[in-house]
Amino acid sequence: MTALDFSDRVVVITGAGRGIGRAHAELLASRGAAVVVGDLGSTIDGSGIDGDDPASEVADAITAAGGRAVACSADVTTEEGAVALVEAAISAFGQLDAVINNAGIVRTAPFDQVPYEEYQRHLDVHYFGALRVCRAAWPHLLKSPAGRVVNTISQAMLGNPDMSHYGGSKGALFGLTRNLAVEGMAGGVTVNAIAPGAGTRMAEAAADTLSPEVMEYMRTQLLPEHVAPVAAYLVHPSCTVTGEVFNVAGGIVNRLALVNTAGIHDPALTVETVAARFGEIMAIGPDATPQVIAPAEVPVSP
Repeated sequence: MTALDFSDRVVVITGAGRGIGRAHAELLASRGAAVVVGDLGSTIDGSGIDGDDPASEVADAITAAGGRAVACSADVTTEEGAVALVEAAISAFGQLDAVINNAGIVRTAPFDQVPYEEYQRHLDVHYFGALRVCRAAWPHLLKSPAGRVVNTISQAMLGNPDMSHYGGSKGALFGLTRNLAVEGMAGGVTVNAIAPGAGTRMAEAAADTLSPEVMEYMRTQLLPEHVAPVAAYLVHPSCTVTGEVFNVAGGIVNRLALVNTAGIHDPALTVETVAARFGEIMAIGPDATPQVIAPAEVPVSP
């Protein structure tokens, strides 16, 4: 198996001071990539700053190991912060080839007990944060021979207890991923997403929604290092798939696919017809078609 080389790649990674983001940065740097370690040092719920400097800690560790890295503590919830992350890459390394949007916050609470401002805060980090970084990076990604974006979404967008604000913001980011994949095709920029599972401090913050057995399994078996290889592959020039989502946890990797069922066709459709044939509408049979965004020359199996 040929080793994949990243020595000509410059990657901005947000939320890279801890957990999964740190694993992304360390793996890519160990493979030759130059990385911008972006991390504000936010509290887990995004309500403030912890006071430490995780971005510098990770960048220093990478450079001490012989890698190339710079730290940036800019805030992705502001346009100025997004621009600063991109400028850090251009200033230090002269180019920008890929972005991994990993910055995130979380707090669990029932739907009707979450203040409106907290819904907005989750959108500001997960959705608008990724959007701002992509907007700032986009001209440079188009100049790159192989511009790449990886967004971090979550299975919570499909439904999870007490996470309407978190899952809703991740669902918005999923929609952005799919649309940017279409936008990027003409310029050779691919845009994909991962839905990771790992025993990080964000997982600990959501522990109340999970059983003790699941949490212990996550702490011991689902490591951030299991997630990083997928993100790294998605930013490599040899990976040309776009608009896809991959579930990644504990060494398991699979594709989260959208499909249209064969359904029914009845120009004289009535409420009673829908009720009588609802099983056909719901059935995922061999005629179900995956919703793929890909250049015509890149075959993607359903």
